[in-house]
Amino acid sequence: MTAVPGPWSRSLDKFMEARLELKLSQKLIMTPQLQQAIKLLQLSRLELTQTLAQELVENPVLEEVSPETEEAASEEVSEPGAAAESAAVEKTAELAAETDGERELKTEFDQIGTRWDEYIDEMNDGRDYGTLEPDEDDRPSYDQTLTRQPTLNDHLMWQLRLSTSDDAVLAAGEVIIGNIDDDGYLRAGIEEMAGDAGGSFRDMEYALTLIQNFDPIGVGARDLKECLLIQVRYLDLEGSLIEKIVQSHLPDLEKRKYQNIAKVLNVTQQDVLEASTFIIHELEPKPGRPFIAADTHYVVPDVYVVKVEDRYVIQLNEEGFPRVRINPYYRKILSQKENLDKTTREYIEERLRSAQWLIKGMDQRNKTIYKVAESIVKFQTEFLEQGITRLKPMVLKDVAEDISMHESTVSRVTTNKHIHTPQGIFPMKFFFTTGFTTAGTGTEVSSLTVKDAIQKMIREEESSAPLKDQQIVDALKAVGLDIARRTVAKYREELRIPPTSVRKRMG
Repeated sequence: MTAVPGPWSRSLDKFMEARLELKLSQKLIMTPQLQQAIKLLQLSRLELTQTLAQELVENPVLEEVSPETEEAASEEVSEPGAAAESAAVEKTAELAAETDGERELKTEFDQIGTRWDEYIDEMNDGRDYGTLEPDEDDRPSYDQTLTRQPTLNDHLMWQLRLSTSDDAVLAAGEVIIGNIDDDGYLRAGIEEMAGDAGGSFRDMEYALTLIQNFDPIGVGARDLKECLLIQVRYLDLEGSLIEKIVQSHLPDLEKRKYQNIAKVLNVTQQDVLEASTFIIHELEPKPGRPFIAADTHYVVPDVYVVKVEDRYVIQLNEEGFPRVRINPYYRKILSQKENLDKTTREYIEERLRSAQWLIKGMDQRNKTIYKVAESIVKFQTEFLEQGITRLKPMVLKDVAEDISMHESTVSRVTTNKHIHTPQGIFPMKFFFTTGFTTAGTGTEVSSLTVKDAIQKMIREEESSAPLKDQQIVDALKAVGLDIARRTVAKYREELRIPPTSVRKRMG
């Protein structure tokens, strides 16, 4: 290897030399305790309950105490040895009582001996106490023994087993039913299913024909047209105007173009209207709908806002949360450190610090939620009094500046939290909306207020002449709200309101 000559060698040595430098800088370090506090802040009620339950399992220093027994439980026992001795005495007395009871029972059975039948006769007072086998009429019905409602899959499999005993068809039918979604539609092709299951195409076709005649009628269809045609043919309406409309004019029916349908089919517009009414109201576009489980999820508010006389009072909802505290027994153990080995002492101290940080984090969480709720009430007092029409535009920065906290903290607090107000229960995020300034008065109006106004207009419109987006724009402009047509269209779509062509009804 050739050495680098001259000044280049000295520069390279200087570049590669090792040296120590002292640098002073500031940066934020997320300690585990701070991370835990932030995590607690953004948890929902259910998640917080689960977290506290998990901590109670993992940390022996924490204990749950009910409000009724909290005062009594807070009184520490003077001597752990005395408590243990008292518990031992109680346990001994309990065992002694059990022994006496068992002795009495044994003596009684010894006296009975082999005279069991005679003993039963003596105990019988003439009343009929029934038999071990209940009467058929007394048994609960089959429906009352079900732990859950049958699913669409269960219902179809039950019919399949009653319809055929052919193993190949049964296997093909199981594959088909497994590919039927909750709405009742088949979401896979026959060739694809036959290839995946290793069955024959013929068995798959036969099984599908079988399933499409099952209850609910229309199940197993591959699209809306096939679903409706199965129902039409089941009702013996083959060759009717209803079948012709379903077969060839569903797009026109969706857009309410009754005149086009009447012209192509050479029938009167009234006939088309009557057939369309039957299709819309009597046929089921989602045959699996009756089997969709409707689980009810109740919203439990995190904060209650109640008006007392002329002011609003804020109260946190702590119902359902386990009340935790540090077990006094471990406090007493730590006060006698000389009796503990190093490993035990360090473990208890670490668990104690974890418990203290959890309790402090819970307290900080409650205080922050209260401050945010208090600020929302201050900004939205008119909404609490008069409803959605008086909702003010508000952003996270407004509340953050009001309570001297960062916007990210306010965002975490309002995530998955609900507030109970005189106007109803709302997510905390509901109150943070953009707004518009009214012409003339300069008053700011929330976007939710505008959406409510649009929804009210469409609800009160004539079905035969629904309002167009431009007409809604003009109506809003008449009350001082200058909003673009594309904004109205956007809000209408967010409210899931169909366009004019779909809303139109013929008189």
